[in-house]
Formats: sequence, C-alpha cells, structure tokens
Amino acid sequence: MKSLIQDQLRKYKQMGKKSFAVLLDPDSINFKTLSYLLTQSVQYSVDYFLVGGSLITNYATDELIVAIRKHTNIPVVLFPGSSLHIDANADAILFLSLISGRNPDLLIGQQVVAAPLIKRSRLEILPTGYILVESGRATTASYISNSMPIPHDKPSIAACTAMAGEMLGLQFMYLDAGSGAQKPVSAAMIAAVRQAVETPVIVGGGINNGQKAHAALEAGADVIVVGNGIEENPDLLSEIAQTVHTFNERIVA
Repeated sequence: MKSLIQDQLRKYKQMGKKSFAVLLDPDSINFKTLSYLLTQSVQYSVDYFLVGGSLITNYATDELIVAIRKHTNIPVVLFPGSSLHIDANADAILFLSLISGRNPDLLIGQQVVAAPLIKRSRLEILPTGYILVESGRATTASYISNSMPIPHDKPSIAACTAMAGEMLGLQFMYLDAGSGAQKPVSAAMIAAVRQAVETPVIVGGGINNGQKAHAALEAGADVIVVGNGIEENPDLLSEIAQTVHTFNERIVA
C-alpha cells in the first residue's frame, strides 16, 4: 500500500521541516470564491488540503475535491467526522481514533464500519490519534463526539494520551482545539506531546495569525492546520504561509 504522504511527513520531521495544511469544510466553504482560494493556496505553497468536518450536511465533498483537482496539484487528505464522510477520490485519509475521549464509537466503532470501504479504495491510510483540547468554548467536534476535551492547562494529560496512542501503533497525533476556538492549543501542551512521542504532530484550531502559528511551530508542531480563519481574513493564508516559509528557511540555514 502506498505511503507517500506518511513517508514525506516522517522525512520532514527528521529534517525539522514544517508543513502547512488548509482545512476545507464542505458545509462552510463558499464555492463562489473557492477558485480564488485554491489559486492563492498554490501561490503560497500550501502543502495539503484537509477536507471534512465533524458534521457535514451539504454533501459537497465530491464537488469540493473536483474543484481542488481542477485548480491545484496539492494532495487532498480526508478529515472525516464519521464513516459516512469517505470519498475514494481523495489521496489519503486521516484514519482518526478519538483517544482523548471515552466514546467507544469514535475510538473504534466508526473505524470498524469504515475499514472495508477504505480497504477497497486507493486511499493512503494515515492512522491518527485525535486529541481534542479545550479552547474556551464548546465546539462542534466536542458536541458531536459527546466527549470532554482535555483541559487547556493540562499538558501532561495530553502527553500521556499521545504516548498511549503511539504505543497502540498510531502513526500521527492531531491536537485540535476545534473550529472557532477562542484560544489555540498551548505551546506548553504541544511541547509536552512533542517530547512524549516520535510521531509527527499535527496542530489545528484557533491559529488565526502568524504569531500563533510561529508559537505552535516553535513548540514542536510538524503540521499546522488553518480553516475558518482564512475565509474570515483573506490575508491569513499568506501570513501563515510566510511564517512557515520563514521558519523552514531558518532550519535550512
């Protein structure tokens, strides 16, 4: 089975190189301005598109992927909220297990339902420990998952959770403050998780300026994910991209 994205992210981690992913939610994306966003993503060297969300009612994932293919060559990675959100036309899927919660359906139940569908697809499978982090407000992810996020100021809990996930064989850790987060995952929590595991660490939620992006990267995030903030602030895409670029230039130097 192909492992192009997994191999790339592991290689980047060894090099200290960081990646930038844009999260596109089929329910909230503005298809009238999508082509401009996609063109800008190419211009600013976005590494990956994550497509999905906790609750999808628009069922436009296929249309969104078609548009991405038309305007870019950027890899598409599914970010599914359930087994219903699988589209074989993507490049890869974050095969998420919600290890921060105690909801068995999202720990293993949905994965059992999705497994045969994904097995028949050509999707690259990225086994990922999904860790929800308290962000100052209830998010769609925490509500839909019926699980309590890890408190914002408890980095040791996040570190032990990620450690257990790695011991179970998960290949990535995703720390997520959720869509519309009032505050991002703290640098202390990112650093604690980075120290606890060897896997690449993905961080998203509440990263709405270059300073927060830099703090996440400096703390040890290998991939930063930005979603809603890009549509709310058209300049955010270039700001985050420049932050990642500048950080990577420093590593190379």
